[in-house]
Amino acid sequence: MRSAIFIDGANLHLTVSCLGIDLDYARLLRALRGKASSAQAFYYVALSDTQSNGAINRLTDWLAYNGYVVVAKPIAETIDGFGRRRFRGSIDVDLAVAAMAMAEHVDAMTLVSGNGAYRALIGAVQRKGVRVSVASTIKTHPPIIAEELRRQADDFIDIAAIADKIRRASIETIG
Repeated sequence: MRSAIFIDGANLHLTVSCLGIDLDYARLLRALRGKASSAQAFYYVALSDTQSNGAINRLTDWLAYNGYVVVAKPIAETIDGFGRRRFRGSIDVDLAVAAMAMAEHVDAMTLVSGNGAYRALIGAVQRKGVRVSVASTIKTHPPIIAEELRRQADDFIDIAAIADKIRRASIETIG
């Protein structure tokens, strides 16, 4: 089966933070790929040029060297009429366009996001004959996944339910 994985990095970060999961990205990739070990995984993130992004830069570098295709989009910084700095940046359209293009080449797709704006994307990909799974959670209050997104998906993967498979292994102290 040909498949692809699209990850909304900010939404995934919010999800695992709210669930208290110290995420192991290698284990996440294995869990999402399942039997389709050749599935391409795309990680989307918006980055600011002016802010210190040491941790996110280390993460995206690691991801790029370990089986992920990292798609980083710059965040635009502007000054509003009151002199306040505002940041604008979204990967939603980039992810949606790439997923639509990929739909011609895959049988299955996994979207890691709870953003309800992706409901139309899932419907469009399904009309092309692609089976779509969505990974997010309903175990937070309020749930991170939008109900309309969950209803549209062919399958729902609750990240809370796979926490033990994707959590970073703890180092036990020998004493």
